[in-house]
Amino acid sequence: MTYMGKPYYPAWLDNLADDVTGEGAAWDGAIQGAEAVHEVVVAAREMYEFQDFHYAGPCGEKTFLEHYTSAVRGAPLKVVVLVTFTAAGQTQRVVVNHRPRSSVLILSRVMLERFAGTPLAKHWEGTP
Repeated sequence: MTYMGKPYYPAWLDNLADDVTGEGAAWDGAIQGAEAVHEVVVAAREMYEFQDFHYAGPCGEKTFLEHYTSAVRGAPLKVVVLVTFTAAGQTQRVVVNHRPRSSVLILSRVMLERFAGTPLAKHWEGTP
């Protein structure tokens, strides 16, 4: 994964506040806590077939924006991620918007398969 010709890794992922929350269209409720948010973000990135970044950078004083396209099981995804930081610079909130809806449902099913039998599965158990 590259952005502007350089390998891209979200630095905000390694600086999560203990009480960070993760919200997204592909799951129900907010995922809470550094360990859980990290696990979900890493799992989603592993399921992406690629990430073609259009933008990754600051968006205001305490926010960061990622905009990229991807695919999961051949279903195209357009993704916008908004990351909000604490005054100390730690990641406080991650909001992920995937679209279109048909691809969101595929991603949700894949995430349910990945997290089946774990406490995180509750966020995908209502997936049709």
